[in-house]
Amino acid sequence: MKQHWLVRRKTIRVLWFIFIVVLSLTVVAGLFADEHAVFGIDGSVAFNAWFGFVSCVAMVVIAKLFGRLACRKEDYYDRS
Repeated sequence: MKQHWLVRRKTIRVLWFIFIVVLSLTVVAGLFADEHAVFGIDGSVAFNAWFGFVSCVAMVVIAKLFGRLACRKEDYYDRS
């Protein structure tokens, strides 16, 4: 059975490489852009890159915590 192209190892490696190159180019381009900081910290080097990463990690952690708080036991509906 032929695998979907997004599941193949070679495709995953190529996509990771492309993503890393694009993100690196974005950070390098940000070094040459004229930043107009509003809050002070948003004028730091690669602010958009690290802020996006930290925000993504925070969302995953909060979702995991919410999942633990909101989940019910496996036999919740089977109780008499």
